Amino acid sequence: MSLKSVIYTVLTGVVVFLTAACTPKPSRPVQVGELPPMYPDYTDVWIPCNIAPLNFLLRGDVEAVEVRAVGDGHEIVVNSRGGEVCFDESEWKELLRASQGKTVRVVVTALTDGQWREYKSFSWHVTTDTIDPYLTYRLIEPDYEIYQNLTLKERCLETFDERSISDYGLVGNRCMNCHTYSSQNPSLSALYVRGEGGGMILNRDGRLSKLNVKADDMVSGSVYFAFSPSGKYITFSTNVIIPAFHARPSKRLEVFDRVSDVYVADIESNTIVRSALLSDTTAFETFPTFSPDGRYIYFCTAPKVNLPQDLKALRYSLCRVGFDERTGTIGTVVDTLYHARTEGQSVCHPRVSPDGQYLVYSVADYGTFPIWHPEADLQMMNLRTGEKDMMEKVNSHKSDTYHSWSSNSRWLVFASKRDDGLYGKPYFTYVDRQGKAHKPFVLPQRDPLFYDHHLKSFNAPELGKGRLPFDASDVRQAVKGAAVDFK
Repeated sequence: MSLKSVIYTVLTGVVVFLTAACTPKPSRPVQVGELPPMYPDYTDVWIPCNIAPLNFLLRGDVEAVEVRAVGDGHEIVVNSRGGEVCFDESEWKELLRASQGKTVRVVVTALTDGQWREYKSFSWHVTTDTIDPYLTYRLIEPDYEIYQNLTLKERCLETFDERSISDYGLVGNRCMNCHTYSSQNPSLSALYVRGEGGGMILNRDGRLSKLNVKADDMVSGSVYFAFSPSGKYITFSTNVIIPAFHARPSKRLEVFDRVSDVYVADIESNTIVRSALLSDTTAFETFPTFSPDGRYIYFCTAPKVNLPQDLKALRYSLCRVGFDERTGTIGTVVDTLYHARTEGQSVCHPRVSPDGQYLVYSVADYGTFPIWHPEADLQMMNLRTGEKDMMEKVNSHKSDTYHSWSSNSRWLVFASKRDDGLYGKPYFTYVDRQGKAHKPFVLPQRDPLFYDHHLKSFNAPELGKGRLPFDASDVRQAVKGAAVDFK
């Protein structure tokens, strides 16, 4: 090693030592009988044993902070100037590894106005149930029809690594729908690039193709879609979507369908499967999804009303119809699971847990675009008993929507505007084996100030079991190619 390298190493060590030595440590703290003023709120939450560190900050004029996270035979201590708390990633992983199925007790002590204050402790319940390690979402300005600089991102939940899987600037400045997995499988998934020259970008083991999932008698191409368990079929809606502005600022924007129908596409033979039950001219049908065994298509439907005049009378029911994956045929009987007329609310975005036991959906007072409805909540139905859970520990006083399941049926991610009513963020909630949903927590970030400065909404988060085998440059090339037509 050269003399210059030795001097640099010594000086670096001195700087680190002096920085640590200058960080105040708690002395005769006053006991405070309340929880610390932390953001994000990570107090008393259930967390997966493979989640990235829950870095946070203390609001207010904080001069220094000490955090002790005590698990079963393992402890992390963080001392820092200011109110920002960042855990060492390797120490954090060891803490979670040692605490699986157990509880970590967290004590926060802060120096404010020259006085150390020890706040009421709280717990992190570390589950043995892992969460799927990847999350995709669309980053978009939360304002009307603006979609410049829109990107689709993939984030590793075990670290803070994030990358683009599709970029507005690389696909001819077109808008993009969100990314959807087949059974959380990164080897089969799709996204949709809108506009002339766009189409569904299908990912098969990293080989991308562009599909024109539209026949001449359909009002549009696919809008909302989901894969069958085998991956041979997708069920999708065709929608003519109309945006409208509210006079009341609490709602801001309303979106409704002039026309919408549901179909099934065979993506191996490139053919469309139709049923009059899913394309009734007197009704709207939308938001289709398959059951995990492939035996049913769940969808939302509402009788047509005069729009926009009678928008508040537009309420969707939750229904299902049989489907045979062997023959690719749609059943002849429609069952109604949630009747809008008797329940008094409108349903959208049904998603069935992979174990087939639970169905989660969003409810709002009316309509089919709940992200600007502050009353929009999640509900969960037990498909074995029909019992409905209002998910009171999960919902907030702002919009809670766009949810998806983990592959083990233990974790649910959804987009919530609970912080400010404007920006949607991904929240995770643990659903235990008794079907009880616990207090959710927001996606952790490396920088505790991230959400204070981030000016985009996380839209339609989806959990995946592995890293996607393509990136934004691959999507750019696929968009340039010829589309495969359907009939």
